[in-house]
Amino acid sequence: MSNAKLSVNINKIATLRNSRGGNNPDLVKTALDCERFGAEGITVHPRPDERHIRYQDTFDLKAAIKTEFNIEGNCREPKFMELVLANQPAQVTLVPDILGQITSNHGWDTIKHQHYLQDTIAIFKEKNIRVSVFVDPNPEMVDAAKSTGTDRIELYTEAYASGFHLDREKAIAPYILAAECANKLAIGINAGHDLDLHNLQYFAQNIPGLLEVSIGHALICDALYLGLENTIQRYLYQLK
Repeated sequence: MSNAKLSVNINKIATLRNSRGGNNPDLVKTALDCERFGAEGITVHPRPDERHIRYQDTFDLKAAIKTEFNIEGNCREPKFMELVLANQPAQVTLVPDILGQITSNHGWDTIKHQHYLQDTIAIFKEKNIRVSVFVDPNPEMVDAAKSTGTDRIELYTEAYASGFHLDREKAIAPYILAAECANKLAIGINAGHDLDLHNLQYFAQNIPGLLEVSIGHALICDALYLGLENTIQRYLYQLK
């Protein structure tokens, strides 16, 4: 049985709101409803162009939600650093995005950027913010992540999701190895990107020590057909 928590990424709710201006759908209300329907965390990924989550949204959400708040994004953006430190969420997830990137598509090279990550992570931990570093399922990257001082890693799961329907055992194999490495090093394990109702259960059942999954795009798409409450319950069922 998996003990992983479900953190709902509400970026796409903000995208829908921004497409017409105004405040419909209400982002804060949606986050509170996600919590009410069983979500154990809320995730946002603000970007410099504010095309979905706006910087002010993080302040509004931090003041309202009761579950864990996870802010993920590019820590090389000074405004992101300021935003996280001002809100002091339960967790910050560091993602090596580049300017204008549509969605995250790779993890950190924790060897090449080790000193930078050490310095950055120390800033957050000084404020008692739990830190997770976005990594590819590579034991070398996981091993080097230990030296950065991070509390957790977030396994980038796009490759798993892409290969799941062709050969799920082959698709998950590198993730199992990465997770086993993290467990030996006493690093917590999160995961996210393209996890959905088809591939989530198998992933959760086979990744030892999985603590949290962050899911947004697929969950919001499913909610269009199934309803938000029903969708969240179905995702929780896949985890439990």
